[in-house]
Amino acid sequence: MSSKELFHFKNPRMKVLHLTWIAFFVSFFAWFNMAPLAGTMIESVGWLTKDHMAALAIINVALTIPARIVIGMLLDQYGPRRVFSILLVVMAIPTFFFAFGTTWMQLFISRLLISSIGASFVVGIRMVSEWFPPKSVGFAEGFYAGWGNFGSAAAAIVLPWVAITMFGGDEGWRYAIAFSGVACFIYGIIYWFVVSDTPEGKVYQKPRKTAAMEVSSYRDMILLILWTVPLVGALGLLSWRLKNLQFISEQALSIIYVILFLVLAFQIFQILRVNLPILREGVPEDDKYKFKNVAALNTTYFANFGAELAIVSMLPLFFLTTFGLTATAAGLIASSFAFVNLFARPFGGWLSDRMTSRKTVMLLYMFGISLGLVAMGMINSEWPLLLAVMVTVLTSMFIQGAEGATFAVIPLIKKRITGQISGMAGAYGNVGAVVYLTLFTLVTPQTFFFILAGGAFLSFIFCLLFLDEPKGSHSEEYQLSSVDLAQQEEQMIEKRVKGA
Repeated sequence: MSSKELFHFKNPRMKVLHLTWIAFFVSFFAWFNMAPLAGTMIESVGWLTKDHMAALAIINVALTIPARIVIGMLLDQYGPRRVFSILLVVMAIPTFFFAFGTTWMQLFISRLLISSIGASFVVGIRMVSEWFPPKSVGFAEGFYAGWGNFGSAAAAIVLPWVAITMFGGDEGWRYAIAFSGVACFIYGIIYWFVVSDTPEGKVYQKPRKTAAMEVSSYRDMILLILWTVPLVGALGLLSWRLKNLQFISEQALSIIYVILFLVLAFQIFQILRVNLPILREGVPEDDKYKFKNVAALNTTYFANFGAELAIVSMLPLFFLTTFGLTATAAGLIASSFAFVNLFARPFGGWLSDRMTSRKTVMLLYMFGISLGLVAMGMINSEWPLLLAVMVTVLTSMFIQGAEGATFAVIPLIKKRITGQISGMAGAYGNVGAVVYLTLFTLVTPQTFFFILAGGAFLSFIFCLLFLDEPKGSHSEEYQLSSVDLAQQEEQMIEKRVKGA
């Protein structure tokens, strides 16, 4: 697949790709609708403070981690068209409540609910993998994610203009945020009617169970349980940060910890309930996959997407204080991270498609991230500003290219559970951001960059040791197991019966 093909809008594949990245763009446009209007909100609402906005920023990612897991399960079962459409329409509701909220509890709860829209990313991953073959899925996934992710930057550019120019006054921010909700609602309806889950004649592969990820061995089941723990632990860390900001009490924090423990216990129960019968029955040899590959990609997304979110959050202040720049100049430099995403992530996917080994591409990117972040850790006021910007942009290209390389591999691990795998890897990206941003409050910016470099290097080592080259990673069709083929036959018979 070449970049020229992107403009073949009559091609059904390209049509679905463009419609899907726009859906992702709209969801991120709504998800990040608060940050560019934070100053206006504080000025307009007399009781809002910077601490309130910091708490809302934490809450804005609180449910993204569990939502990505749940949405991954739902889309594997019901298909990305339904899930993406319903998610956009439903998320418009808390967006409206946040826009016109007048109390802290209204803002708190609505923002918490809005954080679930971050799960939209994993929906498109499955949709794109249904429409593009293994040989070109990397570039398609990278283009989808790179251009869709730009919705956050578009929100920063467009929403202040909407608030000031279109509505004006102290309440302009409310209508700007509501505008993002309207976009979600309208596009959710459009998406329902203009796409289908698969090309005509192709059967949508579903997992045997959706309550938890299927595994192929008892060892992998134990690994799945172990890798589930940090997903819940990150929510505990977020709650701890809210307690430190004095927005929840010690007693409330203890209650949250108990709830999270019960959630973890329930999820472990689900893993056992789903997998023990499957493992007792025996998994056909051609249907097996290795969970270590999922774990390896969890580490890469933790290290690359987690680092991206963390760096974007601290980079403007870093350049402002290090080089004595104005807030505008520092913001423009920091925005390079978002703009690089437009081509760096698709390029990472394209490179994974073009090279003979997707594992090698993954390793090169993770090692490049490590070197780039070490270089950023050495930036100080004695550096020429241009050189500092060049190092920052180059590091950003490696980080976001690695994100593209990660999701060039994920659809190739086990096709019918692509949603659950991408949901888990995506959640680990948010776990990385939570962990890194917490560490940032404890160290200097330079030390922080070295910590990020260490995380990327550990992921490099993990992938070197445990990541396998996917089977048929550059073929015309996805490899189907005997279980997949039997399921496909059942679905075709069921479809013919309904048609009769």
